Amino acid sequence: MSENQARKWQVNPQYNPQEETKTVVKKVKKTPWITKGEKIIYSVTSAAVLAFGIGMVSFASGTDSLNREMQQLEDNINNQKTVNENLHFEKEELSRPERIIDIAEKNGLKIQNSEVKQAETVNN
Repeated sequence: MSENQARKWQVNPQYNPQEETKTVVKKVKKTPWITKGEKIIYSVTSAAVLAFGIGMVSFASGTDSLNREMQQLEDNINNQKTVNENLHFEKEELSRPERIIDIAEKNGLKIQNSEVKQAETVNN
């Protein structure tokens, strides 16, 4: 034994040299990969992106349905215009003076030297 160790034994009889060589290991907490603030920022950003995406899909769906309704209305208008034109031509055909004279003669009316003219519509 060395002289210093011998003195330590004399001064402190309970001295154990193994206790002196022990090192205390402190467990260091690992820092998380993502901090709480970053988690909050990522959550808010992802929620905003999700809400924006849902809004875009909703807007596109509404626009599509509105366009479909407009096309149906335009088709209805075009069909009604065709029906109106057909009725106008039929009215023109039925109001010919020759046809009116034929119907009058069939019903026993006699027309004597007169001219049958088509009546004009009067707009007030």
